Amino acid sequence: MCLTYHSDDSSYKIVGRGPIKCTVVLGAVGTFCYVSRVNTTATTPIRARIAAVGAYVPPRRMTNVDLSRIVDTSDEWISSHTGIRNRHIAEDDQAASDLALPASRQALERAGLNPEDIDLILVATSTPDYPGLPSTASVLQHKLEVPAAGAMDVVAACSGFIYALETARTYVVAGAARHVLVVGTEVYSRIVDWTDRSSCVLFGDGAGAVIVSASDNPDDPGEILPAILGSRGAGAEALYRSHGGTRNPYVPGQTRESDLKLKMDGRKVYNFAVAIVGQVISELLDRQGLRFQMLDWVVPHQANIRIIEAVAKRNGWDVERFYRNISEYANTSAASIPIALNEMVEKEILKRGMRILTVGFGAGLSWGGHLISW
Repeated sequence: MCLTYHSDDSSYKIVGRGPIKCTVVLGAVGTFCYVSRVNTTATTPIRARIAAVGAYVPPRRMTNVDLSRIVDTSDEWISSHTGIRNRHIAEDDQAASDLALPASRQALERAGLNPEDIDLILVATSTPDYPGLPSTASVLQHKLEVPAAGAMDVVAACSGFIYALETARTYVVAGAARHVLVVGTEVYSRIVDWTDRSSCVLFGDGAGAVIVSASDNPDDPGEILPAILGSRGAGAEALYRSHGGTRNPYVPGQTRESDLKLKMDGRKVYNFAVAIVGQVISELLDRQGLRFQMLDWVVPHQANIRIIEAVAKRNGWDVERFYRNISEYANTSAASIPIALNEMVEKEILKRGMRILTVGFGAGLSWGGHLISW
């Protein structure tokens, strides 16, 4: 629900249904304001639940053997060090919003919703269609033909989906939105340095989406519990793009192409990830008085199979409860968790009533996690 400006007759029109609360915010792309849908008669707490999931990965598949023809590496080295055997690569004319579109449509269809039912679109991405503005979420809103919805990007790299999901949850439980579309979408093939064998082998492209919906029925499945979020900015340069922003602007004739690409201190990121993933899982369990054995699945960010195995071994947890699909998709950053959720649903190994835990980590350095009663 939103107040939309019509340039043809300089009028504003409220689009949506139900009691509203409106605050006008004029933005760079022409519009609009923020209008929240509020249930003024609710007598029970509003809960946020995942109503549906969707995903899309580009059909173009690059194997480790294919990659070994580009850079000095081998299938054996990549698979033994990372667990990756394949990754999917976007076509030259595909941007982040193009991958997000089919994933979003699939989630909407499965939720039984129309585009006009969406109150807010959140896109987690660190490979947006455009640098800085407009948001990829606004581009997606137009492509989906959502008549009037708030739209913004969430930039937390590989933790981005967790941050976006928590933002959606808080909007819903506050009564500010009834249905929120949350998308993680990435085209890392555009920002990796294909001459750097230590990093280019790790990443792939793809998108995943979920619909977060409000419910006042305690028996409805899919409740999202409050997240743990965190950041350690002192480690910002462990995983970053050094040039192209306001810190080090692009200067024609001076900025090297490699300076615009992703740079990573692999050892530092690995050590950080192994420690923080275990910490987040333990804290989420402690909050609810749960033991690890009471989880049906842990759905971690798919960065490196060795990270997942090290976390399980260090904490004495069963590694088979950690869902892993990195072999096929590699690291799709903010898209990895929703792609995994979608795959689990389609394989019918994630069913209503299961208790799952999601955990992400990445550039920032940042981290986050949720407990979800699926």
